[in-house]
Amino acid sequence: MRQKIQTYPLSFKLLLITVFLAFFVLFLLRSSFPSSEHKSSPISLSDDRKSKNCSKISRSLARTIIHYSTSKITPQQTIDEISVTEKVLEKKSPCNFLVFGLGHDSLMWSSLNHGGRTIFLEEDEAWIEEMRKQFHDLESYHVAYDSKVSQAETLMDAGKGPECTAVGDTRYSMCQLALKGLPAVVYDTEWDLIMVDAPTGYHQEAPGRMGAIYTAGMMARNRKEGETHVFVHDVNRDVEDKFSRAFLCDGYMKKQEGRLRHFRIPTHRNFFHNMPFCP
Repeated sequence: MRQKIQTYPLSFKLLLITVFLAFFVLFLLRSSFPSSEHKSSPISLSDDRKSKNCSKISRSLARTIIHYSTSKITPQQTIDEISVTEKVLEKKSPCNFLVFGLGHDSLMWSSLNHGGRTIFLEEDEAWIEEMRKQFHDLESYHVAYDSKVSQAETLMDAGKGPECTAVGDTRYSMCQLALKGLPAVVYDTEWDLIMVDAPTGYHQEAPGRMGAIYTAGMMARNRKEGETHVFVHDVNRDVEDKFSRAFLCDGYMKKQEGRLRHFRIPTHRNFFHNMPFCP
């Protein structure tokens, strides 16, 4: 999502860079110490060199640090909001991370999930092309949203029907809220984290996030096992507030920091008849 350009004081940029460096240090330390389950063995000179090469910071991560340390444009989220997702990524990465939206924070999310797969879904084709010219390693796809913010109330009522609480593949869902035209890879992947920060949703005739929030929740419920961490940004707005509470559920909410909510949703797939839609 093309975001309004913001400039921040040097202190904010230093905090953001500190988050990256802390993540890299933990990553390097984790890769430097062998697991206690493995027996110790003599280390040859060539093995030591290989180890050092494996621990070296990647080119993509180096570019990320350089980009954010030299750019006047910084992510829309505050450092406290970013830290909520970063803490989950610290435990989960490398993992599968789906992001609704492509913006100035995309390079950061991709780098914090270093070694995993991070996909961005964006409504503005021109913006995708512009971002690809700068960051060709980002994996992004164009998507179209057919619901507007002005339709939120009608869709909320529709979402109360049994077809919207039935757990299954959302591309075949009968629910009006389900997004059925996403790239196949989105439906075929089990996502460990999902961030909803798009579509725009900033006025009544703009595409709304109703479907994205609902679909994120249903993808989490339909995974084979485990749980999915879902983050919704801009919950100070009416749609994001009401739809996240209704379809991601207050009972699954773990934290709210500023305009960001964090939900942890377990699979319902094998327990559908014994689990309510919301706890």
